[in-house]
Amino acid sequence: MPTTFGTSMPSRGDMASPENLRTLAQRAESLGFDSVWVSDHIILPRKVDSFYPYAADGVATFRPDEDYYDPLATLNFLAGCTQKIRLGTHVLILPYRNPVVTAKMLSTLDVLSGGRVILGAGVGWMEEEFQALGLDTYAQRGAVTDEYIRAFIELWTSDDPVFEGKYINFSNIHFLPKPVQKPHIPIWVGGESNRAIRRAARMGNAWHPLGTNPDFPLGTPELLKASIDRLAARTEREGRNPQEVEVAFRISTFDPNSDGSEGVPFAGPAEKVAEDIRVYEALGVTNLIFDFGGVASSKAGGPSEIIAMQEALALQVWPKV
Repeated sequence: MPTTFGTSMPSRGDMASPENLRTLAQRAESLGFDSVWVSDHIILPRKVDSFYPYAADGVATFRPDEDYYDPLATLNFLAGCTQKIRLGTHVLILPYRNPVVTAKMLSTLDVLSGGRVILGAGVGWMEEEFQALGLDTYAQRGAVTDEYIRAFIELWTSDDPVFEGKYINFSNIHFLPKPVQKPHIPIWVGGESNRAIRRAARMGNAWHPLGTNPDFPLGTPELLKASIDRLAARTEREGRNPQEVEVAFRISTFDPNSDGSEGVPFAGPAEKVAEDIRVYEALGVTNLIFDFGGVASSKAGGPSEIIAMQEALALQVWPKV
């Protein structure tokens, strides 16, 4: 069985509400899920020309007039609703926020939650959102992200934090509280591109891709295995042990009502999904994050449908793995 199982929370759209978030997180915890996850956007422009990387036509799937909760505020809320389940971002767009402030918010959340935070980190894709936030670093977002991650680690681990970079500098400061987790909050690098793999190999604790990027398809075990092999090779070139970088794969195809005849991973009867889990574990996947919301929305099921899928996975599939 993979090391951990996670589930996405509806922090945007019609299902986003305190009641739904509390109910779904608490049910996930009671069923034995290891983590809950929220996504990130701050500003949704009315017109977006930037190419959305997770749709074949490049058109974003969200509405600009829907609620979209801040991820760190949402995780603080979920920390108060739960006792032990881990709290993750998939992914926090690092260039959007001042890195010292963000590091402080994350370390505070880690302390208040008893060491439960996972930082899923991304570079962003929407130029219009950068512009709306008054940022001129869209073209440099990868370099900014790399620098901010290094700054986070310095702030979280050093008694006398000092950093001299192109985008952030600090010295002669105290930074407290430090995170509960040592040496620091785990950093799971999002993205499917070769640059994302390189970033994960260089400074990540895990690589956290989605399987829905047409430019970097990972929708079959064979495709994912090829990228995992690239990750391992790159990690070795960075002078690190590949075992130090886990693989956390996000699943959006779980459907217990499917008969499984189409061969879609994680869609079908419990026995078929259990076998898919074993296959992905054999590839080296150590964490599976299930996004039930897409299937629930397409079925117009809402929160009750998500709970039904949580229960199907935990009560029907896990015992067969």
